Amino acid sequence: MQNRYHATILTLHQPPGNLENLIAHETWKAKEVLYALDRIPRAIWGYEDVARIHLAISGALLETLSSQDFQTQTYGYVKCGDLLWNLRNSAIDLLATGYYHPVFPLIPSADREEHILRWFGIARHLFDQQHFQGLWPPEMGFCMEMIPMLKKFGFRYVLVDSEQVVPLTPMSWHELRYRPHIAAFGGEEIVVVVRDRDLSNSQESGMDPGWFIHEIFERTQHCNFPPLVTTASDGDNGGWFRNTKWDSNFWGVFYRPLMRRIREGTAGFSPIFIQDYLDRFGADGYVIVRTGAWNTGDHSGVGFVQWTGSEVQKEALERIDEVSHIVHELRWEEGRKGWQDPEVGRLLEDAMWRLLRAETSCHFFWGENWVPRVHTDLDQALALVKQVQERVNV
Repeated sequence: MQNRYHATILTLHQPPGNLENLIAHETWKAKEVLYALDRIPRAIWGYEDVARIHLAISGALLETLSSQDFQTQTYGYVKCGDLLWNLRNSAIDLLATGYYHPVFPLIPSADREEHILRWFGIARHLFDQQHFQGLWPPEMGFCMEMIPMLKKFGFRYVLVDSEQVVPLTPMSWHELRYRPHIAAFGGEEIVVVVRDRDLSNSQESGMDPGWFIHEIFERTQHCNFPPLVTTASDGDNGGWFRNTKWDSNFWGVFYRPLMRRIREGTAGFSPIFIQDYLDRFGADGYVIVRTGAWNTGDHSGVGFVQWTGSEVQKEALERIDEVSHIVHELRWEEGRKGWQDPEVGRLLEDAMWRLLRAETSCHFFWGENWVPRVHTDLDQALALVKQVQERVNV
């Protein structure tokens, strides 16, 4: 049997203003999140020879961690500046994602580009890195129509969920899940890397190294190719990641003991960065990825029910479409005129930020509880639009 490989992905996101609110009103919860983030680079210190971790950090979270005001508020808990610096580790690879963590298929296509471009802006500044090979679509929300946009931005691969992948090329169960494939749309192709949903559920909730090693062997023993097992989950939510005791959390119970087994050569597989796997083994076979998301606590990800299950949620998404059209039309018109008025440019930029923030997936995830936040942001965007219209029509 050839070598087996494993790619670990952790997604990190906190909604805009959430950590600031927790610091003010539920300090211990904020500390749990901050400690979970700060623990990541510390957990792999000393294991850089074998550890390989992919991180997808939302722009909203990066904005909070890099804020001087927030760093002042959290001084004595976690040094956020040091945390960001420590993430520049040879055992960590950053995946691009959407700035405010939107479910991409549910928002206008023009806004998808804005989220990615703005994520590039903050990530390039904080990590001094210009190119990112992979994209993590928030909530694994993906549709085939995104492929030309991803190619335009230079992405080599995108992560997709195993339950959404349909083979076009004949392939077995294990070939479908444990081999990167190619998806094509609109004359463009991109590599899709398949997340194993079952093993990812275990990564999220709790497992031990021995069980995981056995599962990888059982799932890949009939592969006649070097399999890539990809697991992805949140890395800052849930007790498994937030528990401050090393003998009770992901890093102390699972990851560091696993790295010791890897180093000893008794695990039967090797951690790897996805781009390194692709350099060595490439992708094989064509697939279609059904429009959908990953599984949540209550839903499979099919139909985006978690985010669109009520009329209130659907109405908010419809209003996002309407406001997006207005903002983009005004931006296009001002661009056509050469942005003659700097104040108009500033107002439209502020309106775009409010629009994008309204699209945060968390505003829809909790049923109807956070949907009012969507309308607050959209109201602010329209107020700025009104100022633009008044100024232009003077």
